[in-house]
Amino acid sequence: MQKERTDAYSSTTPSNERDSSQGRNWVALLGRRDEPTDGVEDYCKHLGQALPQYGYSLTLVRVPWTEGGWLGKILWTWKECAEWKNSQVLMQYTALSWSQRGFPLGALAVLGILNLRCPGTAIVFHEFKRQVASGRWIDRVRGLCQDAVIRVLYRNATRALFTVPIETITWLPRDNRKATFIPIGANIPERMNPRQPTPDGREKTVIVFGVTGGKSMKPEIEAIISIMCDAKKSLSGLRLVVLGRGSSDAEKFLAPALRKNSVEVVAKGILSAEKIACELESADAFLFVRGAVTSQRGSAIASIACGLPIVGYQDGCVNHPLDKAGVEWAPLGDWEALARGLVRVLSNQRRWIELHDRNLRVQQSYLSWSRIAQQYLTVLSE
Repeated sequence: MQKERTDAYSSTTPSNERDSSQGRNWVALLGRRDEPTDGVEDYCKHLGQALPQYGYSLTLVRVPWTEGGWLGKILWTWKECAEWKNSQVLMQYTALSWSQRGFPLGALAVLGILNLRCPGTAIVFHEFKRQVASGRWIDRVRGLCQDAVIRVLYRNATRALFTVPIETITWLPRDNRKATFIPIGANIPERMNPRQPTPDGREKTVIVFGVTGGKSMKPEIEAIISIMCDAKKSLSGLRLVVLGRGSSDAEKFLAPALRKNSVEVVAKGILSAEKIACELESADAFLFVRGAVTSQRGSAIASIACGLPIVGYQDGCVNHPLDKAGVEWAPLGDWEALARGLVRVLSNQRRWIELHDRNLRVQQSYLSWSRIAQQYLTVLSE
């Protein structure tokens, strides 16, 4: 059973000197890789690239979860922990990264070993609640299992780092001093160059980044078609770019429907991080219809990193730092309000510049990887 390791930062300091520097060499421990892209791995790589400026390094280590049986995985983890005694371990949690069928009991076994061999383990919760909806009995059991695992992990971790504001996590105990909110950053290069809106009378480009597959695709497609058709009534030229997961499948439905309303549709598929940043930087608005815009929505965070105004749903109170971001909000599920918001952003240059500038400020103050690395250092040094 081979270990899978990625150095997010290759230090020029000799290895024996690095090993003697206690606490400055961190380990990000990951489970199964998600396909075709792995947002958690990207998160760790970006964090690893930001830490060296503060004298720290981060090594990504993935438990070979798909190889061998349970005993082999446990023995592998026990052996590897011997190398991390002088390191800060950051265990990365999602339900599917520590299970094959949605029962993440493997995370409990790994944390138990870490607490014996590497006291001081912190858990980064990329999910804070169950990820399966109630439906079939087996799905309900999965959900109960996931909720229980998250609570046990929290109780047994030295530090618990969440990617959502603490006040939104209702199950946390009253004394939640070990819990900290650190927002996620963009998994693409940031584009911090101030720019001007596309002049009136020119074609405007709207981007949809990611379309949910399966049964959720149909309502998302219907929403996009309705919103774009309504917006086209008030705008002369309109172009829709769909990229990321599900974009190629979505094009088959979007293109015929929107072509009748003279809206061009372009599907880009899955792109590199650099190309995604270029697409976002050159667009005029980001349309989000996959539920409410929250601090966990990586596509929305990517738009902020490029200064691109967002048009999306609001579900209740907007939490920090999204309350300061450049988002044109609409009530959850209100297609007509989203269409009006899209028209307002694309037709009012002053409004566009305001939202653009707000996103640049939020990116610099809260969501840059340098700022996120600073928050890690503050929390883990307490």
